Amino acid sequence: MSEIRRIVVVGGGTAGWMAAAALAKTLGTREREIVLIESEQIGTVGVGEATIPMILMFNRVLGIDEDQFIRETRATFKLGIEFVDWRRLGHSYFHPFGLYGADMDGVPFQHFWLRHQANGGEADHGRFNAETLAARENRFMRVPPEQTQRLPRINYAFQFDAGLYAAFLRRYAENLGVVRQEGRIVDVTRHGESGEVTAVVLDDGKAVEGDFFIDCSGFRALLIGETLGVGFEDWTHWLPANRAAAVPCQSAGELTPFTRATAREAGWQWRIPLQHRIGNGYVFSDAFLSEDEACRLLMERLDGEALAEPRILRFQAGRRVRTWDRNVVALGLSSGFLEPLESTSIHLVQAGIAKLLAHFPTRRSEPLLAAKYSREMSEEYDSIRDFLIAHYKLTERDDTPFWRHCRDMAIPDSLAERLEIFRSRGEVLVGQQELFKETNWFAVLIGQGLMPHGRHPVADTVDEATLARTLNHIRGAVAERVAGMPPHERYLRDARLSQNSTPLGIV
Repeated sequence: MSEIRRIVVVGGGTAGWMAAAALAKTLGTREREIVLIESEQIGTVGVGEATIPMILMFNRVLGIDEDQFIRETRATFKLGIEFVDWRRLGHSYFHPFGLYGADMDGVPFQHFWLRHQANGGEADHGRFNAETLAARENRFMRVPPEQTQRLPRINYAFQFDAGLYAAFLRRYAENLGVVRQEGRIVDVTRHGESGEVTAVVLDDGKAVEGDFFIDCSGFRALLIGETLGVGFEDWTHWLPANRAAAVPCQSAGELTPFTRATAREAGWQWRIPLQHRIGNGYVFSDAFLSEDEACRLLMERLDGEALAEPRILRFQAGRRVRTWDRNVVALGLSSGFLEPLESTSIHLVQAGIAKLLAHFPTRRSEPLLAAKYSREMSEEYDSIRDFLIAHYKLTERDDTPFWRHCRDMAIPDSLAERLEIFRSRGEVLVGQQELFKETNWFAVLIGQGLMPHGRHPVADTVDEATLARTLNHIRGAVAERVAGMPPHERYLRDARLSQNSTPLGIV
């Protein structure tokens, strides 16, 4: 098989330009040609405006100046997600980035807190997490490394305009030699024996040949699905939401350093504050609510005046059986879709790119690498799927048919096992490569009302006075850290105005 000299990225948007930028930065464009095909006639989904801290690593690899990134994408900082009305109406909790307290004797902090609160101690675990406390007070600050030895570090991500981010990455990639080809793809040619993709044909008749193809064609999945026929595993029975009504509105009030997810009658509503507007959407199931009614309800619940008419996005939760087939790798929506509840869409693109670079082939056909990549991406999707399902399953709500369905639905065995272990001893057995760690599961499961019956036995070996003193110290350090932070909006204004380079990854 021939060596890979020409890489063709099919589709632009966030996924396409993330892939093109990363490939150009790491592989270069001297020995290989990188071409991205997109059409101005075809819109992008463009709702992936909230991220998780892994985005800092991606930007760091590209060498992007963080303050410039903030200015050009109209970004705000993000400390986590506030969940409103998920457990029950009138209840809210916060899923923060970063750890609670500090591990002691090799055992996660949560076990010591469980003992502490069971004995009448501090019942608000959020006071042991700097990101939670900062979000409550609407504060933010990037913390220089030299200060993290004395006080808790701050973990953050961004909320940004996905369209501006794609444009930002396009300029970056083109400066590195990526060639953009305008055109709508009308046909795909394949090798007669191997079945590999050899070229895509544009509406002007031009054939764009390639050795390796990245399918970023969105839900259409032009190459991986339509052309190669790779199957799709449907998860609608676990994640019933299959529609989203989305609309931007004018900013109102202070810019909050967090995303809000509010449970509604047939799904949930997102609120993502950016510098220039607020992104809003209603994720719902059309089995329980019509599209017209969802749009009406969303428009009634906006914080400010709508800046456009709502648009409907139709999707299906699930993933491809394989995300690398022959000489095609699928990234983004073409590889699968998990609703934006925990802001994982852009992360899954990033994870796919990272794994592709780690497994990048020297020849067009590498079936062993393809199988390993597909297996790892499937595991990534599956673990995130279980995390999302837990938000729906663990609810006390029975006020609408949708929530009764979620409360009573069957769940994957893998999730049932995690929940039972947490219920019995307050821990989740998380794999090393999984995105969501013990602290993430703890925040959501406790927030949803699943209080463990037990805890790790090491937590009972510390005497009560020592435990109380230690936890009081941690709580005080968190409060001290947050008290020293400026208001988020003021800090953001300073970052926007700064023309000095801010090293990425300072937390």
